[in-house]
Amino acid sequence: MVSIDKLTVEFGVTPLFSDVSYVINKRDRIALVGKNGVGKSTMLKILAGLQKPTSGTVSVPKEVHVGYLPQVMKLTDSRTVREETELAFANVPEVEFDPYRQIAEMSKTLKGLGFTTEDLDRPTSEFSGGWRMRIELAKLLLQHPDVLLLDEPTNHLDIDSIQWLEGFLARNAKAVVLVSHDRAFLNNVTARTIEISCGHIYDYKVSYDEFVKLRAERREQQLRAYENQQKQIRDTEEFIERFRYKATKAVQVQSRIKQLEKIVPIEVDEVDNSKLNLKFSSSIRPGNYPVICDDVSKSYGGHLVFSHVNLTIRRGEKVAFVGRNGEGKSTLVKCIMGEIACEGKLTIGHNVQIGYFAQNQAQLLDENLTVFETIDNVAQGDMRLKVRDILGTFMFGGEASDKKVRVLSGGERSRLAMIKLLLEPVNFLILDEPTNHLDMSSKEVLKQAITEFDGTVVLVSHDRDFLDGLVTKVYEFANGSVREHLGGIYDYLHRISDPESIAAEVLPKVALDKNVGGADYAVQKEQQKMRRKLEKQLTSYEAKISELENEQMKLEEQLANGTVDAKLFSRYAEVKAETESVMEEWERLAEEIDKIA
Repeated sequence: MVSIDKLTVEFGVTPLFSDVSYVINKRDRIALVGKNGVGKSTMLKILAGLQKPTSGTVSVPKEVHVGYLPQVMKLTDSRTVREETELAFANVPEVEFDPYRQIAEMSKTLKGLGFTTEDLDRPTSEFSGGWRMRIELAKLLLQHPDVLLLDEPTNHLDIDSIQWLEGFLARNAKAVVLVSHDRAFLNNVTARTIEISCGHIYDYKVSYDEFVKLRAERREQQLRAYENQQKQIRDTEEFIERFRYKATKAVQVQSRIKQLEKIVPIEVDEVDNSKLNLKFSSSIRPGNYPVICDDVSKSYGGHLVFSHVNLTIRRGEKVAFVGRNGEGKSTLVKCIMGEIACEGKLTIGHNVQIGYFAQNQAQLLDENLTVFETIDNVAQGDMRLKVRDILGTFMFGGEASDKKVRVLSGGERSRLAMIKLLLEPVNFLILDEPTNHLDMSSKEVLKQAITEFDGTVVLVSHDRDFLDGLVTKVYEFANGSVREHLGGIYDYLHRISDPESIAAEVLPKVALDKNVGGADYAVQKEQQKMRRKLEKQLTSYEAKISELENEQMKLEEQLANGTVDAKLFSRYAEVKAETESVMEEWERLAEEIDKIA
């Protein structure tokens, strides 16, 4: 259907890719993959006819309609959501015009992408850039192009919308070529993988996971061939050097020189740094409950974000905050961070040191430092020897590490802020969409680091593959409330897709089904009340312990400086005894809480 023949693109001396040929067939589902900077987005622009190659051709039949969704586009704000989306039908022939069918299809598509009925008559100017990108995606899908080119389409979508898009592409799309760092999305949508590597393409008729296995095998073969070729070169050069000035060997020397000139160097795919062992630096041990929310609510004016949130995050837990955009995930994170006020009681536990990653964290970087200096300043111990490797893993290899922070793009700043956080000592991580600007290998490094982190983690993310195997509890934000689901991300997704399983599950500390039985409900409700009461007491004891430990430390400093005072010795003994007493009571309360189901 679309034929690409001997395509070459050059920026400067080194080609981005050269002599590339392949065909896009009807109903193809192609994942275009490769490290950042190899030319994936450029390839899509060329296929869309928006950029010319240095040489080669892209043949698209006249009757074939190509639709393209870029990562970034200029959006207008002069229409409502409905009016803007209706532009998708502007070029539909009048003979095919069926307004009722089009209205139904438009409403269904916008709803699938997260818009409500009330949103349709709101001006697009009231929506964030991410939501306006959803409008552009809806317009593109409603045009039903013969070839659909999508550049990171899931970046601004939540899990519900991503799953809807997967289903839409499976049912309604024709040929699809997409660039994405969402591994689950690639596996669910595509059946063919084209990799751009070392200026060439490798075409696999398999899904992404299968491609990863085959790519590893290919790289092993390349390495063996490369090593053999290097040995051959070394042996040939040694022969030439050894017999260069012997007349009897002149013919053989000339022959070997010609052999060297004819050798075509074997290229090996870019080194995969995903196995680089990085760890978040742990700090002091915190209390048992880093965060307790007791009837927490948040409103903006007349708009209720969420209400009566009751949750307890235990030390060492790794949990996910999920839900549609706008349901309050980031808002609760900001409440935990103390950035915004809330109603109810939100308690941060004893000795909790939070490492926080959000988009605005990137704006706090020192713009006068280089990328290397930013990380070198926080790296400690052995990590100082690995700064270049760490930067390379997160796509700051080579000259990129010498760039000033002030010239970095928003995405680059976000990646740099993530690396900086990786090296700072904390015991509680809150990561809000940490994978948005990371490629596959960088995400693997980050996931491994979070897995090995012995502290507590809250992850706000729509990346199912990233969350899989990482979190053991999911908090669902929907309709102004927060509901707890035990298990991993796919356990949660299975439950919400099966109403019977939702009705059947019995979860502690969440809204209970009053139809189960009055006695059982009352007992469980009383248990929840008792648990919350004990947890409040535990938190107050943790605060008291912290206060006593600080006083004891100051007294020890005075004694160490040679201060001789009977009252000082007396107070030191009192503080030490009181600390031990409070610690005993704290341990008793902790045991009582653990006994409550």
